[in-house]
Amino acid sequence: MAMAATSTTSGPPRSSPTRPSRCYINFIRRINDKRGSEGLDETKKAFDFMLNYVGNDAASGPVWMEYINLLKSMPAVTPHEESHRMTTVRKVYQKAILIPTNHVEQLWKDYENFENSVSRTLAKGLLSEYQPKFNSAKAVYRERKKFIDDIDWNVLATPPTGSYKEEQQCMAWKRLLVFEKGNPQRIDATTANRRVTFTYEQCLMYLYHHPDIWYDYAMWHAKNGSMDSASKIFQRALKAIPDSEVLKYAFAEMEESRGAIQTAKTIYESLLGENASVTSLANIQFIRFLRRTEGIEAARKYFLDARKSPSCTYHLYVAYATMAFCVDKDAKVAQSVFEAGLKRFMHEPGYILEYTDFLCRLNDDRNVRALFERALSLLPPEESTEVWRRFAQFEQIYGDLSSMLKVEQRRKSSRTSEDVLSASENTLHDIVSRYSYMDLWPCSSKELDYLARQEWLAKNIVKKVDKSAMLNSGSMLDKGAAGFSVSAKVVRPETSQMIIYDPRQMKGPEFAATSSGYTKEVEDMLKVLSPSVVSFIKNLPAIEGPSPDIDVVLSVLLQSTLPVAQSAGKAGGVSELSGVGKAGLNQNGSVHRPPRERRKDVERQGLQEEEDASTLQSRAAVPRDIFRLRQIQRSRGLGVGGAAAASQSGSSAFSFSGGGSAFSGDHSASTD
Repeated sequence: MAMAATSTTSGPPRSSPTRPSRCYINFIRRINDKRGSEGLDETKKAFDFMLNYVGNDAASGPVWMEYINLLKSMPAVTPHEESHRMTTVRKVYQKAILIPTNHVEQLWKDYENFENSVSRTLAKGLLSEYQPKFNSAKAVYRERKKFIDDIDWNVLATPPTGSYKEEQQCMAWKRLLVFEKGNPQRIDATTANRRVTFTYEQCLMYLYHHPDIWYDYAMWHAKNGSMDSASKIFQRALKAIPDSEVLKYAFAEMEESRGAIQTAKTIYESLLGENASVTSLANIQFIRFLRRTEGIEAARKYFLDARKSPSCTYHLYVAYATMAFCVDKDAKVAQSVFEAGLKRFMHEPGYILEYTDFLCRLNDDRNVRALFERALSLLPPEESTEVWRRFAQFEQIYGDLSSMLKVEQRRKSSRTSEDVLSASENTLHDIVSRYSYMDLWPCSSKELDYLARQEWLAKNIVKKVDKSAMLNSGSMLDKGAAGFSVSAKVVRPETSQMIIYDPRQMKGPEFAATSSGYTKEVEDMLKVLSPSVVSFIKNLPAIEGPSPDIDVVLSVLLQSTLPVAQSAGKAGGVSELSGVGKAGLNQNGSVHRPPRERRKDVERQGLQEEEDASTLQSRAAVPRDIFRLRQIQRSRGLGVGGAAAASQSGSSAFSFSGGGSAFSGDHSASTD
């Protein structure tokens, strides 16, 4: 197909929505190919229909060119028909060159040729008029292509998985949508909105199950004043993602905002009717909706029915009581609702705290204390921690010092047996808890860390936990009981497990030795090796100390550059010197240094031996390289003439025969 051939040149290689449209056009053309002018009209209508949907695609350039070629091929018998055909072709050209596609430059060249073929006088004015628009479309396509290249056009529409590739695709589509919404081509609002709509529809082909794309699409329509289009988008979204409650709330909110109360109520009722076990959140939101739209009685009636549901939680009572107090300004009804819920949710610490907050708003400190006493007498100790903390805070605000200290003491005595030690003493931590306010503290951050850690350690003394667990669990402090948070995690080393390093006491890995003194693994290795290597290994001295890592040693040796072996004479000299060094040791182990004159004689003697050894080496094997011979002659102190003569004799010897080169080399080298 033409699309596949052109996508590798100027357009991005992708599975464009124009491909199925091209298949549709080819199908229509094959059907109407033999129907004459009637078939051409049907094909033209099919092109108009298709370009109305995909004409704004960045890869739709070949479709526009194919459509123009079809219009040019249509027969025109009369001059009127010819004029009408030219006018139609001109309009399609002028429409195509304004769209930033991958063939916009080719379309502009074809348009220039078309106008010049019709009338050069008319072409000059039309081309000068559309030249800036074409330049703008070409520039926008270059910018648009940067966003298009980041999109994978071959993925399938699947529910969100949270993968990295999926997130990158979502961000790429959102960047393209932001680009199109900015109207970079500065075209009219109608055309720009059509282009944005096409981009959204194109995006939903790949992100069909992403609710944020649907919501953004609907809100874009609502922002532009098209509420009916936004409502249709929400309906499509709920068909695509029927289990999305957040989309239903958003849809109901939009309908309520534009005055469609009955439609919004229908959405809420569908939300409540579809779920077998209706959540308290759905009931709460529907009660608020009824209060806003139908009044107090409708909300009260639904609350009385909803509280009978077995899935009802204390949140419903709190929400309705708060609404009655804040919206209806009826504190008596709110307190009655709280009291009714207290009979059912006395075991819920969250409900107790909400009720106490309501009573604090009423400044009813007597009933607050009574509620705290009643709740703490029924709640188990492990669930009453937060209630005790709020009780202590309440006494700090509403009570005096004696009542505050009494609550603190009762709070400590109510703790479990694990906290008996910490409860029996008054700590500085209690002072910090009582005299702190919001984010203001009566001590520094270091002191906070220290006190919080001491509090946590005091709680765990009775448990007799392992010291390492206590030291590595600094972040597990009980923030609720402490009343403040730790600003930093302090980790200290376990000094009780530390030992003094002594290589003599370090024992290597233990192996099961055989009768020969070697391990079974070593004996298996020795069987494979040659006798000489086995003899060498057995003569190696025993090493007491840490066992080296063989792989590391081999890797270091393989990466090292070993020195080249020296001559025998030089090696012998070195060994002799080393032997002298070993023999010249004092009784205490220090090196014996001879007098300065004797050391100079030894040095001169060593230099003379090195020269003699180098002479013998050069006579034993003279190199065949003429440049090497010249270096040897210069090192012996010959002049230029001598070196030249030696090199000449050496070269002549080399030139006679290959077999006598060694003899000639000896002769030339000994001419001094």
